[in-house]
Amino acid sequence: MNTQTRELNIDWIPASGFQLRKAGVQFDAVRIEGDAGRRVAEVLEEMTGGDPGPIVAEVRGARAVYFLVRAGSTGYRAWPRGVTVLNSGPNRVSYIPVPALSGGTWPLVWWCPPSSAGRRVHLGLLAGTADAVLGEGSAESESSPV
Repeated sequence: MNTQTRELNIDWIPASGFQLRKAGVQFDAVRIEGDAGRRVAEVLEEMTGGDPGPIVAEVRGARAVYFLVRAGSTGYRAWPRGVTVLNSGPNRVSYIPVPALSGGTWPLVWWCPPSSAGRRVHLGLLAGTADAVLGEGSAESESSPV
């Protein structure tokens, strides 16, 4: 998939390392930290036959997962607790980390690299999956004895 993606000449993917991209230009992002983000990514990957759209993961720290969605699509949707929306608007600017396709990109990796220049994660599938995964996790953690 990396060779195919390079041939697409996607200009927002850096040649090496990683760079921050301003949300709202090429895409917005939905960030979910830790195991919950990884569960959401796994479910999306399974539902889409392995091509859910571009997903970036941190391998360290909060281990956040960034789901790259269509620019301007995240603002008017209710999201469950545990989701951070990265978008831009009046008096608000967010930046999204984007790794190169190969080489030293630590602490970021492509969970699923883009398969075409315009491909993004489907917002409806992402929202439904996030609701299901985070809803389960929230209910479990709220009912667990401390």
